[in-house]
Amino acid sequence: MTTSLLNNPFFSSFLHILFLLLHIFNSSSFFALAEHTSSTTSLSGNNNTEAKALLQWKASLDNQSQSVLSSWVGISPCINWIGITCGNSGSVTNLTLESFGLRGTLDDFNFSTFRNLFVLDLANNSLSGTIPHEIGKLRNLALLNLYVNQLSGSIPREIGLLESLNELNLASNVLTGRIPYSIGKLRNLSFLALSTNELSGPIPSSIGNLTNLSELYLWDNKLSGPIPSSIGNLTSLFLLYVWGNKLSGSIPQEIMLLESLNYLDLSSNILTGRIPYSIGKLKKLSFLGLSYNQLSGPIPSSIRNLTSISELYLGHNKLSSPIPQEIGLLESLYHLALSGNKFHGPLPSEMNNLTHLKVLVLDTNEFTGHLLADLCHGGVLKIFTASHNYFSGSIPESLKNCTGLHRLRLDWNQLTGNISEVFGVYPRLRYIDLSYNNFYGELSSKWGDCRNMTSLKISNNNVSGEIPPELGKATQLQVIDVSSNQLKGAIPKDLGGLKLLYKLLLNNNNLSGAIPLDIKMLSNLQFLNLASNNLSGLIPKQLCECSNLLLLNLSGNKFRESIPGEIGFLLSLRDLDLSCNFLTREIPRQLGQLQRLETLNVSHNMLSGRIPSTFKDMLSLTTVDISSNKLQGPIPDIKAFHNASFEALRDNMGICGNASGLKPCILPRSSKTVKRKSNKLVVLIVLPLLGSLLLVLVVIGALFILCKRARKRIAEPENEQDRNIFTILGHDGKKLYENIVEATEEFNSNYCIGEGGYGTVYKAVMPAEQVVAVKKLHRSQTEKLSDFKAFEKEVCVLANIRHRNIVKMYGFCSHAKHSFLVYEFIERGSLRKIISSEEQAIELDWMKRLNVVKGVGGALSYLHHSCSPPIIHRDITSNNILLDMEYEAHVSDFGTARLLMPDSSNWTSFAGTFGYTAPELAYTMKVTEKCDVYSFGVVTMEVMTGRHPGDLISALLSPGSSSSSSMPPIAQHTLLKDVLDHRISLPKKEAAEGVVHMMKIALACLQPNPQSRPTMEKISFELTTKWPPLPKAFSTISLGDLFS
Repeated sequence: MTTSLLNNPFFSSFLHILFLLLHIFNSSSFFALAEHTSSTTSLSGNNNTEAKALLQWKASLDNQSQSVLSSWVGISPCINWIGITCGNSGSVTNLTLESFGLRGTLDDFNFSTFRNLFVLDLANNSLSGTIPHEIGKLRNLALLNLYVNQLSGSIPREIGLLESLNELNLASNVLTGRIPYSIGKLRNLSFLALSTNELSGPIPSSIGNLTNLSELYLWDNKLSGPIPSSIGNLTSLFLLYVWGNKLSGSIPQEIMLLESLNYLDLSSNILTGRIPYSIGKLKKLSFLGLSYNQLSGPIPSSIRNLTSISELYLGHNKLSSPIPQEIGLLESLYHLALSGNKFHGPLPSEMNNLTHLKVLVLDTNEFTGHLLADLCHGGVLKIFTASHNYFSGSIPESLKNCTGLHRLRLDWNQLTGNISEVFGVYPRLRYIDLSYNNFYGELSSKWGDCRNMTSLKISNNNVSGEIPPELGKATQLQVIDVSSNQLKGAIPKDLGGLKLLYKLLLNNNNLSGAIPLDIKMLSNLQFLNLASNNLSGLIPKQLCECSNLLLLNLSGNKFRESIPGEIGFLLSLRDLDLSCNFLTREIPRQLGQLQRLETLNVSHNMLSGRIPSTFKDMLSLTTVDISSNKLQGPIPDIKAFHNASFEALRDNMGICGNASGLKPCILPRSSKTVKRKSNKLVVLIVLPLLGSLLLVLVVIGALFILCKRARKRIAEPENEQDRNIFTILGHDGKKLYENIVEATEEFNSNYCIGEGGYGTVYKAVMPAEQVVAVKKLHRSQTEKLSDFKAFEKEVCVLANIRHRNIVKMYGFCSHAKHSFLVYEFIERGSLRKIISSEEQAIELDWMKRLNVVKGVGGALSYLHHSCSPPIIHRDITSNNILLDMEYEAHVSDFGTARLLMPDSSNWTSFAGTFGYTAPELAYTMKVTEKCDVYSFGVVTMEVMTGRHPGDLISALLSPGSSSSSSMPPIAQHTLLKDVLDHRISLPKKEAAEGVVHMMKIALACLQPNPQSRPTMEKISFELTTKWPPLPKAFSTISLGDLFS
């Protein structure tokens, strides 16, 4: 039967078919297996290539960065590698390392390896170098974010090859050059940010090709030329920020085609012409910024169509004509700024409809008429400034009841009314200026209820009555100016409780009585003007406790007896006026200690005797007036007296010297004759004795010389010329020495730019027009340099220090006549000088201040951790930090810096400046890096508060205050915003985050225990990483919150 089946043709066919099917099945399985194996091999190879590329880039970063990327090990980046995301194919698609503190470059990043990369986010790091051209190989990239790094060079044109890009953010770097024309190829872009760089040239017209763009940030660059008309093609644009450039020409009409715009900011450019009437087409605008340009003409009436607008900034242009009544239709408006223009006429009554206004800025125009009757009808007004106009009439009732006011400026108008009746109580008020008006009446005790007020200015009015003692309850006051009124009575002693007060101006009134001794409690006081009153009694010697005084004016009063010598302890004093009093006796010699004094007036008193010889040290003095006294003898041999006019020296008992109208000082002839006769008698008696004595001395001298020569043969010879050191890098030292002496005219005081404990600083312009700063050391310092060779070696080390935030030391010259250090010249001068100047301090905005602190931190980190051996500065103060024209900080004065050698015993001498030195120096005298850290904390707080924070530090860091459980009341109840520099507006957004972060760091630096303070390396890292977001609203953050 089996044989018959095999011979059966049907069965035979069945077997053939069966074998054929089995063969097909096996073949397909084989090919499938082969294909799978091939795919797996390819995928593994791709992973290996990407892993090698990432590890190669990691190896190029600094050690700290490599530590952060410690999970990057092995050959599988898709498995637990931090910041890496892979797609289904197993290839890297997302590389996100935002805010990881990475330091390095992109030079070793192999872009060509990552063909499937979709997201590259390296924002908020410290990457430097250029953006490589190879970045154009990331053809699938949809998001490129390099925001907040230190990338430099130009934007490569290959960026235009990334045609899949949806978001491109290169903001907050130091990129230069032009925006590449090829950027117009990125037609899928919806977000483009190139702001806060140093880009120049025009905005390329190709930008009009980016028709999908919704947000465009080009602000804070150096872009120039007109705004291209092609910008009108960006009809999807929601936000356009190009402020802070050098764009010129008129506002293009094509911008009015961007009907989707919500935010338009063209401020701080050089735009001219009129505001286009067609601006009314931008009906969705909620923010319009055109301030700080050169726009002219009226505000167009078409502005009525901007019914969604909430913020309108037109300040500081050349706009004119009255305000159109149509502005009253913008009922959503809460911020209106029109200052610094030529607007005139009365305010339209329709502006009373703007009940949502929080900020109204009208100052520096030519407005007339009355203030708006319903100015604060909505009850939300916080800031109202209308100074420097011609407003008249009384204060509207709505303003009296405007309890939410924070800032009010009505100075320089023609307003009138009883000041005790037309103003109310403003519990949130921080700043008020009513100066130069016609207000009358008495100062109300209610001003003392404004507990947050930092500045009260009511000068040049007709205010009468007494200064209310209740004013002492406004403990946040920093400025009181009620000068040029008709105030009478005594100065209340309660003002002594105003610990933060730095300016007290009570001059030109009818105040009487003595200066209260409580004034000594005003340790922050810098300006005290009590001139032109009827004050009497003695000048209190306790004034010397106001050690920060820059100006003291007590002229035009009835003070009697002597000038207290303690005034000589006011070492910061710049201006001293004691004229027109009844002062007697001699001028105290202690006044010669006022080496920073620039103006001195003691005229119209009854001072007698000679001018103290100590006045020869007052080299900063430029103006002097000693007229109408009973002074006699020679005038000091300094420039101020030599250049003084005869009127400033006249009407004295017999002063003489080299000055206009004075007789030369010559000894009487009779005394010369007597002296000559007595000299002859002495010669006759002494001559024989001298002969004998001379013979003895010759013998002794010969023996001494022989002994000395014998010693000299044994000892190593020392050439006197060896003490003439000329260590100037890259220069002929001797020649440079001669050039400097010539450039400063033998260190003439005309070239003096500063004075320190170790020497005097001069400005020297060299023959090649190079400007240098020369610190001529006091002779007492050069005499201490016993080992000149060691010192020369040390100077060479210091001269080789190179850091962008450290003043370059070019070298040292030591000569028998002069010894000096040569430094780089920094244009703006010291941080202290800038902070002390009202005008310059306003220019130093919050971002500049934060950058100053970052720069100083970076410099100290370099000195402590990058120099071998480490260098301690020992005298970090605001006076030793110089700012260049770009407000970049440079740490200066290595006159006190020494190389820190391990186990050295040479670090036991006290160094530093009082108020900046660490507390442990009072008992250990051991200088360590942590002393610099403490000084850095003081300087940081000084930058933020605008004054030396001595009292604030004492209050915050009293014993036990470092723990939250025993935190002092000042920390718990004082808001941060109330201690910040009031001369600039409160910080916002990023600046606010930076201020809070840096104040926290400052407090950490000020810990009494040195071991609890952070290192400068850690501080520098904290300063350069992304600042943490605010834990709550900035206005509610207390000093206590900074300890957490």
